[in-house]
Amino acid sequence: MNVEHFTLDEFCASDMALRRRIANHLPAELEPQAWATLAMLEGVRAFLSAKAGRDVPVSISSGYRSPQLNAAVGGVPTSDHVKACAADIRAPAFGSPLQVAQALAGHVEELGIGQLINEFPGAGGWVHLSTRKPDKALNRVITITAQGAVVGVREA
Repeated sequence: MNVEHFTLDEFCASDMALRRRIANHLPAELEPQAWATLAMLEGVRAFLSAKAGRDVPVSISSGYRSPQLNAAVGGVPTSDHVKACAADIRAPAFGSPLQVAQALAGHVEELGIGQLINEFPGAGGWVHLSTRKPDKALNRVITITAQGAVVGVREA
């Protein structure tokens, strides 16, 4: 798939890395995986745009994270972000993160989404998308809140 709307620079950009002077350079061996993740995001953007009947930009708030950056943001060491398999996104022209997650949830297979997480529903939330399928199929589409994880896309 052609990746028209995303770049590796955008995928690796991090305000936290800049503030803390943490190097967040994508290792060459992870570049093919990063492009695969961006291709998945390109498909997500096309899907949301078609569903909305207008162009829907997708912004990446967190893509690749070096192990040091991942630790700084409180990520688990096994995070898909460290493997260039994941991105946290928003698409405000489509709707809230909850609405984006709801729209995508029934289409994870066709869009190449291994895992969809509706993270912290509400104004500050985001949608985590990964190309890697979790070990347990039950965890493929989940919502994470301050109270923990639940199966499916849920409101706060």
